Amino acid sequence: MRTDSTRLSLVMPAFNEEAGIAEAVAEAHESLTGLGYDFEILVVDDGSRDRTAYLVNELAETRPQVRLIRHAFNRGYGAALRSGFEAARFELVAFTDADAQFHLEDLDDLVVLTRECPVAVGYRADRKDPWRRKFFSWGYNRLVRMLLHTGVRDCDCALKVFQREALGHLLPESRGFFVNAEMLSRAARMGWEVAEVPVRHRPRRRGESTVSLREIPKTLRTLLGYWWKTAVMGRRPASPVPAHRRVNELAPRLNAATERVALAEALRL
Repeated sequence: MRTDSTRLSLVMPAFNEEAGIAEAVAEAHESLTGLGYDFEILVVDDGSRDRTAYLVNELAETRPQVRLIRHAFNRGYGAALRSGFEAARFELVAFTDADAQFHLEDLDDLVVLTRECPVAVGYRADRKDPWRRKFFSWGYNRLVRMLLHTGVRDCDCALKVFQREALGHLLPESRGFFVNAEMLSRAARMGWEVAEVPVRHRPRRRGESTVSLREIPKTLRTLLGYWWKTAVMGRRPASPVPAHRRVNELAPRLNAATERVALAEALRL
């Protein structure tokens, strides 16, 4: 548990997550309480056709930190994140998915790093997704690093923390799943260092993923269009946030996070 007054907004986009949303929100509430944060959990219901919003409202009646934001229709993952980011009230803003595949206690490693870096992201140290999804993700990450120079090994890992000031300059325009690459590319073009640490990952326990193979060509088209517009034709923007320490200066903290993940995995086995 932290002894300082960490204030964090956790954004959780959700689309047709009736099967698992109550468990995901309750677990997030328990984890953030255990970390000793002042926090809010913003669930963005992206036009769900099931009881997702109803269940979140039920939880909010007994947990005042839970807030529901609703889209009248499905606008996309990126749009849901942006709605949550814009509604966040605290100095640090994080996000995770509603599938409860992350141990949210690992947020603490990212929060510590945001003292020196405007953005801190996780990478799935032992990813628990099906092999096909891991294969496509491997190829996509290589493309993103090559074209957009993000330097991040796991672009779409849904455990990230931003300084609120920095996030204001990274708000995504993408409505779909390109949102992570877009935000990390903007950070890279501004010359910001992004700290990256291992986080634990587990299989989805309830519900079904809304990511389908049909999203792959759409995301690739968006990636190539964005690359042409920004990397080829665009100029590097001036950084509006003061310089921070370089990631290699944070090595002791990064190594400590790696050791904690390795120990947790060993105990699990």
